[in-house]
Amino acid sequence: MNKIVTRVATISAAVVAMGMIPLAGTSFAAGCSGTGCDNKGPRATACETAGVATQRTIDNNDRKAELRWSTGCSAAWVRVTNNSSNSLYNSYGYIEKYDSAGNLLRSLSIRVPDNTGGSDWSNMLGGAGYYYRVCISFVGNEYPLKCSSKF
Repeated sequence: MNKIVTRVATISAAVVAMGMIPLAGTSFAAGCSGTGCDNKGPRATACETAGVATQRTIDNNDRKAELRWSTGCSAAWVRVTNNSSNSLYNSYGYIEKYDSAGNLLRSLSIRVPDNTGGSDWSNMLGGAGYYYRVCISFVGNEYPLKCSSKF
């Protein structure tokens, strides 16, 4: 009888342990959804890998701002990449969230130092019922603020 109890306990422990090991190719669920993603990082929440696509892009003097949208999280953020050899100006990327009436609800920004090939991204703004756009500007305002169309 003790052998049977020991075997059952061993098999049960093995089954539980197997359930804790992720299978190859398994993705973990995102850590937030919709407005619950507001001001959270896309990497920390795994939203950066949850059905992400670039929806809008705006270029300004060899700097690029991309509106990144995660369908898995229903959230957006701005990613800024500097491709300029001019190291005089830091870039600022903005993600803006609008309601259906066109009112600006919230904006987040990220500063990207001017080193060629440098990039960074903002925290997210979320919710499927909103509109988003990205903008890019520079320290010193030598170049005008440029913004994408809304998504």
